[in-house]
Amino acid sequence: MPDEPKDKLDICISFALEQLDAHREWHGKTEPTPFFLGINGVQGIGKTSLVSSIARTLVQAPHTIPTVVLSIDDFYLTHDEQSQLAANHPSNPLIQHRGQPSTHDLSLATSVLSSLKAGLETSIPTYDKSAFNGQGDRVPPSRWTRVNITQQPLIKLVILEGWCLGFRALDDSQLEACWEQAVHACESGIGYRGRLGHNRLEDVQFLNEALKAYDVVTDQLDALIHLDAEDTQYVYEWRLEQEAALRREKGSGMTVAEIVNFVNGYYPSYELFTERLRAGAFGGCRGNQLRLIIRKDRGVKEAVQL
Repeated sequence: MPDEPKDKLDICISFALEQLDAHREWHGKTEPTPFFLGINGVQGIGKTSLVSSIARTLVQAPHTIPTVVLSIDDFYLTHDEQSQLAANHPSNPLIQHRGQPSTHDLSLATSVLSSLKAGLETSIPTYDKSAFNGQGDRVPPSRWTRVNITQQPLIKLVILEGWCLGFRALDDSQLEACWEQAVHACESGIGYRGRLGHNRLEDVQFLNEALKAYDVVTDQLDALIHLDAEDTQYVYEWRLEQEAALRREKGSGMTVAEIVNFVNGYYPSYELFTERLRAGAFGGCRGNQLRLIIRKDRGVKEAVQL
């Protein structure tokens, strides 16, 4: 795995340590609960490699912080459950495969995060994206990683990464206004590159309603790093690169056409929910959200702390 560009990693480490110090200070003399750090970013932007670099740095001296890394992807529905969800809503193209709000097992996510916060022995689920020719499936529990077990230090830092982490649902009028604007842009035929305008209102309303339940995950976070693509269209090229690497590693994966279709299913949510995330996932200026504007080469163009 290539090293992260120094600017990106150094910025994130500095932010994480600042937030951890504030967390310890707030708890005073009592033993602080584990700190929950979220990482948001579009597909292929480099969330996984950045998270690995952050964790690798913080578990080593001089920091020596017991850390566990999770992905929102690891809480996807099983293949059978996802197939059933798609069959129950055959006219909604946005949920015919994993990815969008409604395709995660939030009960499992809540259970795992609550267990980690309480310092209990916890099994961390894993999802195999290469299973079923790239459709994916959850790995059997017997192969999940266990943390907080006997003779292991208790986890003090939980890093959770995910493409929709920190997204908040829009109210009905905001949603409809965003959709109508996208439809008009799409119908004009002048420079529209999004996907929201190609979808029915009732289909995106389904996603927005499902997203409300995801607050139980976002509300667990103590801080958030938002990797914000300078141009969201970069996601197509980044995702193609990601799938090529997965195919080399696993020997199977999606075709180019399948990848484009797959990203198309995510894109309406980028159009709907990114602006609100840029304004802050936690409400107000609390200093616990870091927005990194990312260039096409995945380097940092600008850093903004909210």
